[in-house]
Amino acid sequence: MSEAFVVTSTPEDDASASAAAARVRVAALTELDDLRAVHRLLISIWQRAPDNPPMTPELLRAFSLAGNYVAGAFDGGALVGACVGFFAAPERRELHSHIAGVSATVMGRGVGHALKLHQRAWALRQGATTIAWTFDPLVGRNAYFNLVKLAATPTRYLTNFYGSMHDRINGDDDTDRLLLHWNLADPEVRRASTGSVRRWDAAARRRAGAAVALDRDADGAPVIGSTAGDDLLVATPADIEKLRVVDPAAARQWRRALREVLGSLLAEGATVLGFDRAGWYLLRRDSATRRDG
Repeated sequence: MSEAFVVTSTPEDDASASAAAARVRVAALTELDDLRAVHRLLISIWQRAPDNPPMTPELLRAFSLAGNYVAGAFDGGALVGACVGFFAAPERRELHSHIAGVSATVMGRGVGHALKLHQRAWALRQGATTIAWTFDPLVGRNAYFNLVKLAATPTRYLTNFYGSMHDRINGDDDTDRLLLHWNLADPEVRRASTGSVRRWDAAARRRAGAAVALDRDADGAPVIGSTAGDDLLVATPADIEKLRVVDPAAARQWRRALREVLGSLLAEGATVLGFDRAGWYLLRRDSATRRDG
């Protein structure tokens, strides 16, 4: 990406443009009826048991009253997306984005992107400099969204972070997560917020000599490879959500493999540079911290 690229839009401009592209209105929510609608939407997305909702209306009400982030995306009068976050310790100037979800009825329209850019503009107005959140590193489309579309940075691999959740999205799998930090004023984040994103090419990196630390075989199963070198590639499954339904054992195999490879590399000091939409994490590490394998 050219260093001459200059961002002239404001975070509010970027949020408005994203909402317009997604054909939604995004707003912070405080009224009890709206918060109850968020509760119902999140239940419909995660399909949790009634006694274990992702967020209760009472908690959403308390979050909103305390000045935390509760927002919704509306298609006409219908709530089709929601995002909830709370502040970390004051000295960190950080918002933790706990949950975000979009109705299946508007998938592919960019509603999630509109919510995140609204959250970015809102957080900056509150004096925050960073937004943190977690996501399942096996879900390639979410990795692409977080690392490329938003230019967030993975910082830690968290093993079975939430424990078993037993819902439609996670099934009975362990809830390993990548912790991300979104540095809101970083030049790369500012560029990504305008829609100018950096594309990553795993095949070109492989031709240039990057080691394949985790690969896929002809049947789509994980194959642990070599971690020799400073440039590394780590594969993800083609569709982990489908795999959890049709072959839970294979899904668990991918969980263990990614934990062993990506988790170990991050613990040793490797940096995730980006994600190729074809399903590859691109990593780099300092040769001083390298352990060849």
